[in-house]
This record gives sequence, C-alpha cells and structure tokens, in this order.
Amino acid sequence: MRILTYNVRYFGHATRGLASTKRAMQRIAEAIAALEPPCDVVCLQEVETESLRSTLAHPHDRHGQTQLGRFVEMLDRELAARGVRESYEAYYFPAHKYKVSKALPFYTTGLAVLARAGLSVNHHNAGEPHDITHRHLHPVKGLKQTRICAHVRVRTESGESLDVFNTHLSLPSTMSREFWVRERRMGYGPNQLGEARNLLRFVEQERKSDAFLIVGDFNALPGSPVYRYLVGEGQLTDPFARVHRMNEEELRHWPTAGFMRLRMHLDHVFVGRGVEWLDFDGSSPFGDKGSPFHLLSDHVPLIGRFRA
Repeated sequence: MRILTYNVRYFGHATRGLASTKRAMQRIAEAIAALEPPCDVVCLQEVETESLRSTLAHPHDRHGQTQLGRFVEMLDRELAARGVRESYEAYYFPAHKYKVSKALPFYTTGLAVLARAGLSVNHHNAGEPHDITHRHLHPVKGLKQTRICAHVRVRTESGESLDVFNTHLSLPSTMSREFWVRERRMGYGPNQLGEARNLLRFVEQERKSDAFLIVGDFNALPGSPVYRYLVGEGQLTDPFARVHRMNEEELRHWPTAGFMRLRMHLDHVFVGRGVEWLDFDGSSPFGDKGSPFHLLSDHVPLIGRFRA
C-alpha cells in the first residue's frame, strides 16, 4: 500500500494562509494525481469545511459544497485526465471553528482522510473525532484551538485490518517557561507532550493489532521530548529514519516544513510492529525545487509504501 501525509495549509499558501485559492487547490490535486503508483490513503492536515476564509477567493460551485468536497472533485478529474481509473472516498474530521456568526464561521480547522475507492473502510470516527487537546497551560481554555486524532480502519487485500491515525499537534505553548529558555522549541512544549500522551492512549485503545500507522504534522523535531516519547515509551518506529539510516541530528537537517528562513523536520510517520516499510519514494525535502509540491504549502508531504 502507498500512503501520503501532507499539511496543505488550507490550500492558501499563496496568500500566507489568509484565504484559500482555486489555483493552489488545483496544483495540489495535480501533484497528487501525478504520483505513480497512486496512493491508497491520503491524510491531510489543515483542511476546512465551509467558511469565510475557504470561500472568499474560491467560491463554492453549489450550496453546501465543502472545501474537501471541491478538492476531491478536482483530484478525481485530474486522475481521469491522466487515464487513471481511480477515485477517492473522503472523510472529514472537524476540529475547531472561529465564528463571525452562527451561520458563517470565519475559519474552521480539521483533518481529512481520503481512501481509494474499492478499499474497504469498516470504521472511522469522522462523526466524533477524538479530542487530544492539552489545555492546562492556556489562560482562556475555551479559546484554545482543539486538536484531534482522526481514525480510519481499512481492510487490506490480504484481508487484514490496518488502523490509520491522522493528527496535528499544537505548537509549543508560549505560556510555559521552557518556550523562552530553550534554543529549540518545536516538540519541547509541555502542552505538546501532553497531547502526545493523549494521542498514544487513544491509539492503544482503538487499534486492533500491531498493524497501524500514526501520521501527521507533529510540530516536533526529531530528538525532542515529543519525538522521544513516541519512539521510546510509545515503542513506535520511525520508518523514515530506518529507511534512510538517519540519526536524530541527520533527520533534523531533512526539513519537511519551512517558515521564512527556518527549515524544520516536523512531519512524521510512526508505525507499529505489524507494518513493514518499503520506501519513501516521491518524498522530497522542503525547498527542493524539483519537487512537484514545491511552493504549494509551508510543508511538503511524506509519501511511502509499506506492507501490513
């Protein structure tokens, strides 16, 4: 199977995330559709439903059409134009809304999982995604952006169950002392470690076997407390590090995200013992001008093949 995990920045990178654009969505659809072989599962972070930000520069075609719905339609058209007889079933996992009024959110946050049509999905928590937010440090807890874990269980061609967890952890809290005294911050926040613990508890509760993946934007550097908790106490494997034979310092110099001149390895794939990773072909570091995903977001996707 092949999977892609990607923070798409609400399809609004050209506007610095202020408004989604049709061109940005189209280019991301083109880049994903061009992958050979096609991905079986696509996990996205920073996806909206319907809001002022998602429709201001890219109005919907019909009432009730969501941002994810528009993207999947574009992706299916791009695949068809390339003669690829594939399509995707999309699942949206809402996380948080910032409202102008009851009828019109200013912007929304959420995750998405796309499963290749024909791939049997026998469980998902799109109706009620699991809240992993750590709110203890926030001065106004009701304003803290909700963080969630999306869960989809699919059946592989061999008939085995595979659990896929998609998540997006918070940034380190500026309310903690550690934020101001450490040179490195991403993955060092006590709030982030709290969310990693909540995440792992949910995974342990929901997974059916050792055949599972946890993917997403962890906002955590290799070697950070969050990363070491997941691969240490969590007993997870980082297949990217294993495939490329990289230590933590080398991983930090293979960026998956960028902000101004900063380059950071923040996006990860973690797997259980029941997953055998094959490769990360198609993945390129942030800033690689030869990548079809160059300049489409402030992150680049991790793309890989595995057996379960």
